[in-house]
Formats: sequence, C-alpha cells, structure tokens
Amino acid sequence: MSLKDIRVRDIMVTKPLTFKPDRRLLDAVRVLVDQRLPGAPVVDGNGNLLGVLTESEFLQAVIVAGYHGESGGRVADHMNRHVQTIDVDASLFDVAMLFIATSFRWFPVVDENRLVGVVARREVLRAIIDSFGRRRSGIRG
Repeated sequence: MSLKDIRVRDIMVTKPLTFKPDRRLLDAVRVLVDQRLPGAPVVDGNGNLLGVLTESEFLQAVIVAGYHGESGGRVADHMNRHVQTIDVDASLFDVAMLFIATSFRWFPVVDENRLVGVVARREVLRAIIDSFGRRRSGIRG
C-alpha cells in the first residue's frame, strides 16, 4: 500500500481534546499542560471548528496576563482563527508534505468544516514506518 493509498481518516485521533470558546483560558492551559499536549481545537456546540489554541497562543496570553495581574480571559480571546486544516480524505502523502512545509506539530482534521479528529506528526511517522514494514515483508493492506 502506497502513501497515497492511506487516508488521514485511517491514522487520525478521532476523539481529540477540544475546548469551547467560552472556557477560561487558564483552565484550558492547565489541561493542555497536564496532558502534555501542544494545543487543541476550539469548536462550537455543533462540532464546527472555530480555531485552535496552541502553545504559542497560550504562552503569550499567560505571560501577558501574569505581567498585568489579570486572569487571562476566555479561550475565544486568544485562539488562532486562521487555522490550517487537513481534509479527512487527504492521503498520508499529502499530510506528510504539509508537515514538511510547515512547522506545525498537528492539524485539525475536518469534514466540511466539522472537526472529526486531529493528526500529529507522530501518527504520520508511525503510519509511514508501518507502511514500509508491510511492503518489506510482502504484506498488503
């Protein structure tokens, strides 16, 4: 099976941590730090992707809030609304090339702007290694 035959839907995390936009920023940051995650998608009540909260956004927000003695506000105040996504039907090759072209560690996976999962570099690397291992041993699919 080639890298163009494997789909993002086959390797993505299907139930990722998400935040609602009205969640307190410091609570969201605490969850991300405790779970050692580099960020999380922000969704509305219907699962539509509104943005992402990444290490960069929350580090900047927490530093500014701490400096000014503020609470940090809500996730919606600090999330990145300009989100690079990957379609659920994209190939493993396509998502690997996207990771090569960007510095992102993960992408939200969408189906018509509805969040259906996330895919990280680690899942892509694992799938590539598995694909090469199957080809080397003569196993298909």
